[in-house]
Amino acid sequence: MFMFKKDKKEYFAVAIMGLLFLLIYGLVIILIEPFVIRGGVEQVWGEDINNPINILQIIVIMLAITVVILLIARYWKDKIIQFIILFAVGYTSFYAFFLPVLNIIFPNYPYIVLGLSILLAIILVIILYKYPEWYVIDLSGIIIGVGAIIIFGISLGILLVILLLIGLAIYDAISVYKTKHMIDLADTVMDLKLPILLVVPKIRKYSLIKETRRLKEQIEEGEERDAFFMGLGDIVMPGILVAAAYSHIENGLPIALSVILGTLIGFLILMTSVMKGKPQAGLPLLCSGAIGGYLISSFIIYGKIVGLSI
Repeated sequence: MFMFKKDKKEYFAVAIMGLLFLLIYGLVIILIEPFVIRGGVEQVWGEDINNPINILQIIVIMLAITVVILLIARYWKDKIIQFIILFAVGYTSFYAFFLPVLNIIFPNYPYIVLGLSILLAIILVIILYKYPEWYVIDLSGIIIGVGAIIIFGISLGILLVILLLIGLAIYDAISVYKTKHMIDLADTVMDLKLPILLVVPKIRKYSLIKETRRLKEQIEEGEERDAFFMGLGDIVMPGILVAAAYSHIENGLPIALSVILGTLIGFLILMTSVMKGKPQAGLPLLCSGAIGGYLISSFIIYGKIVGLSI
């Protein structure tokens, strides 16, 4: 979900957000092979990457997490959500980023790799809890985003990824335009300063820690925000197709790059609506761009759709 008003400084914010897409996807392409070969990362949904049950598991888990967060935010203390997500951040950064990367740097020292990975994950969680400024949130989001994209990308076949993106795009549109619970979810996440979004300030002295106004209130009053916010899932979900194309198609780099290009085209089209100042569901256009990039490049390069059956 994206939102902000049109101004010169917002064009800069859009450019920076576009660069974050490129940074995360670039790291995915650079790290995916070392992750698989030397990082010890295995498919999380089983050996059969084309099993349709995998999609059902993912959707059920995502819906369950959303419902739990909203219920806790409404009936219990928000701190519970904070501890749950911080634990998830620590585990994900340890397993999907620090452990594989350090294993590449120190391939012959498994105990050093394990110890440093645990230490870095703990340090990241402590900093997030004690000082959740926007740049700390962004750094954490980049780490988590890269790890999540690679894990899901190597674990799901391309056809399942495409079906997942279509389903999530529909869900995102419903949750933003119909039920509007995605705005409530964004409010909860922003209040707790959690790395489930990326933040690009539009003013030099912006501080996320000092941000007190709730998102829903600012939208209703038409108040301009001092930063551009983007849900991390809006980058992660199209990125899964980047990783899947790169890892499941022989010489899949051109296809993966085309998926990135299609996603960025979707991003630019999305920005034309975002600059009108209303909340927009990001996944419909972003996922459409990613899928379009995959299909068009597949036909241009191979003359047919490739990678749908592995």
